Amino acid sequence: MITAIQIPHSKPQVGQEEIAALTEVIESHQVAQGPRIAAFESGMADFIGVSGGVAVSSGTAALYLALQALGVGQDDEVIMPSYVCAAPWVATSRLGANPIVVDIEPDTFNIDPEKVKSTITSKTRAIIVPHMFGLPANLTQLRAFEIPIVEDCAQTLGAIQEGVHVGTVGDATICSFFATKLLCAGEGGMVLSHNHALLDRVRDTREFDEKSQLSAESFNFKMTDLQASMGSCQLKRLDAALVRRVAIAERYTRELTGLPVVLPLTPKDRTHIYYRYVLTVAQPLDGLLNRLQERGIQCRRPIFKPLHDYLGLHGRYPVSEHVFASALSLPIYPSLTEDEIDLIVQALWEELD
Repeated sequence: MITAIQIPHSKPQVGQEEIAALTEVIESHQVAQGPRIAAFESGMADFIGVSGGVAVSSGTAALYLALQALGVGQDDEVIMPSYVCAAPWVATSRLGANPIVVDIEPDTFNIDPEKVKSTITSKTRAIIVPHMFGLPANLTQLRAFEIPIVEDCAQTLGAIQEGVHVGTVGDATICSFFATKLLCAGEGGMVLSHNHALLDRVRDTREFDEKSQLSAESFNFKMTDLQASMGSCQLKRLDAALVRRVAIAERYTRELTGLPVVLPLTPKDRTHIYYRYVLTVAQPLDGLLNRLQERGIQCRRPIFKPLHDYLGLHGRYPVSEHVFASALSLPIYPSLTEDEIDLIVQALWEELD
């Protein structure tokens, strides 16, 4: 018999502020794209430290529009890691470009710059760099290749690499505001950049109505003021939420040290904001996940399936395959209580020791 989940893996932090903001939007009768979009775009740009942003309907839409604005098109190549969600592959493929999948670093779970270097060709038009689980990728090495970079900061807002905030290095940066992301708007995304011309192209193609000419490049990728009002509420609390995430992670690290696991690594030149607390274990993962679920604790594999697995390229991405087989993501979110952490730590010691 499966015990009801008492401690979920993810938990959106939505409360009275969001309810009040949504009520205000509804009462204003301006529920579609409107003034709250502009305020949210400005707030996000200020937080990250770039010139501006364009709010859109999802993180995947943000990726698609950013690549399109960079000129990616038919038969171009876009490099991305295998160990990631499907969004980079989907966005690239919809543009008619070819996703080029590479392996990851074993310690950081981020895209491996050496694998990127060996994959660059005359057709390479962009590198999608997801900063995984709250830890920045090696932007210094990646930038040296002089290929346009799209930073995916859906999991890493507020993190720093070599004294520079993630999201400020790439030619474009994208965010997601899905229910379980760092900022929850239910759905939504944003493209951010220092490049005003790129932002203008994204803004022009996120909607097709009331234009002087028809353009097949444009579509309806708009966000609503309802989502933007939630996002702005969440943004005001983000700094405090990041402090809490780090505190939970530090407690996990202290209390899980000594178990036969590999705990998260943070290189000296980077900060980790712990969107996920991911450790690797030596025992079969499916059985462990089931046993934790029976205790009422929901842990997960950090991603559903590596891209190369979808593509039938088994055996060519050894690091991604090892991490997929052994990586365990623990509950970590600002409302996780000390008593709940006690239960998680106790369960892990009993299951893994």
